[in-house]
Amino acid sequence: MNYRYIDHQSLSGAIGAEVRGVDLANASDDVWDEIHALYLDRIALFFPGQTLNPTALADVVSHFGPVGKYPFSPGLPEEPRVFSLVKEPHETKNFGEGWHTDTTYADIPPKATALYSVETPPAGGDTLFANMYLAYDALSDGLKETLAGLRAVHSTAVRRGGGRAVGNSYQSVKLSGHDKAVLEAAHPLVRTHPINGRKVIYVDALHTARIEGWTDAESQPLLEYLYQCQQRPEFTCRYQWEPNVLAVWDNCAAQHLAVNDYHGHRREMYRLSITGERPV
Repeated sequence: MNYRYIDHQSLSGAIGAEVRGVDLANASDDVWDEIHALYLDRIALFFPGQTLNPTALADVVSHFGPVGKYPFSPGLPEEPRVFSLVKEPHETKNFGEGWHTDTTYADIPPKATALYSVETPPAGGDTLFANMYLAYDALSDGLKETLAGLRAVHSTAVRRGGGRAVGNSYQSVKLSGHDKAVLEAAHPLVRTHPINGRKVIYVDALHTARIEGWTDAESQPLLEYLYQCQQRPEFTCRYQWEPNVLAVWDNCAAQHLAVNDYHGHRREMYRLSITGERPV
């Protein structure tokens, strides 16, 4: 596609693009049409230079779909659909460590996630992204046939056993509501993207408990192999944050990982979820 209204630069051969010179709060329909086309192609987009308060942020992100609420946070008083992720200088735990897809333990996970940088450390705190189309395409035909029809169980209990929730008591992120319950959902292990029909591997190490109908012992060898496939360096990009960057990524086609390498410095991000559809 020839882009007339936006200037963008790919971040790697596999995934990601940075779009500069666009004021998202005042963008025209023509600009948004090109952003949506680029988003479908590059999976994760980054927009530097966006000065957005929580209300304006939710309005901008709504161009990607209805903005929902994260089930474990009450959100900001002025905009409950936005919640703040903060790591203070004295803290060592980091929200979002480990490769994952957001909120897969929900019956209907968000179709996209948005992250806005409020305060960033002088170095470190990058986020990695991986292309799940490429991870699936790299599998052998025999393994694709084996995976067809399988479903995976995703659970918040996995997070408590070694994922993000383990560190929440040490963080400035205050989780609430469902935090005292175990949420579980089963989804196709191979998911079909609702727009382009491409297939992705839809499991992750932070949330996937087991393959439905299999024991944990039977599930883990296959799941661990799939995690390795998803995390191959040639399927990834790495984004170095600065303040006032908005990122939006496709929660069906991407996984991400927040790098925890900035102890002694403060980092604050605003996060939003875009309502999706049941995985098929």
